Amino acid sequence: MASIGSIGNSGMQAAQMRMGAAANNIANTDTRDFRRQEVTQQAAPNQAGTQATARRAPAPGNAPEADMVQQVQAMYDFRANLQTVKAQDQAMGSLLSVKA
Repeated sequence: MASIGSIGNSGMQAAQMRMGAAANNIANTDTRDFRRQEVTQQAAPNQAGTQATARRAPAPGNAPEADMVQQVQAMYDFRANLQTVKAQDQAMGSLLSVKA
């Protein structure tokens, strides 16, 4: 069984990957024949948390508006997962204080 912290960490890593892919796509909007990076995210098999995978789009093209939305979503996802990690750290600190 995975800890809440490891679940939050996997979510933060996935959000960072999505943010990086969106930033790369925006930076290459004017690049000829550029194929966008696409990140898919799913539940990690046999463990808690999430797994993200990046791949190139099958055809060239750009979608800067979708990439901007993806950046905002990734930012909020990162912050939400960070809060779960902080909550676990606080709970562990409280537990250690009670046992001490």
